[in-house]
Amino acid sequence: MRVVLAEDLFLLRDGLTRTLREHGCEVVASVDNGPSLLRALLEDRPDVAVVDIRLPPTFTDEGLQAALEARRRRPGLPILVLSQYVDQLYANELLAGGDGAVGYLLKDRVTNTEQFIDAVRRVAAGGTVMDPQVITKLLSRSRARGMIDSLTPRELDVLEMMAEGRSNVAIAVALHFSESAVAKHTASIFGKLQIAPSTDDNRRVLAVLAYLKR
Repeated sequence: MRVVLAEDLFLLRDGLTRTLREHGCEVVASVDNGPSLLRALLEDRPDVAVVDIRLPPTFTDEGLQAALEARRRRPGLPILVLSQYVDQLYANELLAGGDGAVGYLLKDRVTNTEQFIDAVRRVAAGGTVMDPQVITKLLSRSRARGMIDSLTPRELDVLEMMAEGRSNVAIAVALHFSESAVAKHTASIFGKLQIAPSTDDNRRVLAVLAYLKR
């Protein structure tokens, strides 16, 4: 798997590069600013981009905008963005296309090597990965609007993991349910939220996230 990495902090960039290489990834470019990132994404044509949202020269959303511009020129380019904190605006902008192959991960998650590599691989494969704290914020907003009051505590647990991009099998393992129990909870959630069911895991995630963002 060919990866372009963008991170302005040298020690973190070096550590992520080593981690990716140790897990079989080829880091074809490792850059520290927005213009270099855009150039690398267009010229090196990686399988996935791992991008810090805030990069020089503006230190605002330079990394995200460079990645999104590359995605406009290369539709479907997988993008996993890293951030110091949850910013709902950035999450919404990343998800706006509704096509998947995107992820939003807080930087403190990258210290968990297994979780970080899993996120990179799932995004590269076309999946949608959202940090649990992003999901919590979206759920809190939806709850404040009375949109998910009908869900049981167990259904909320399933919904949160579903929105993180987990399959029914993965949810069953994490919550110590049977797979059939997770399927029943999922069907109930879709019914209560009036979301059309889907057998495609990624479309299911995007449907849930679209609902939570309303």
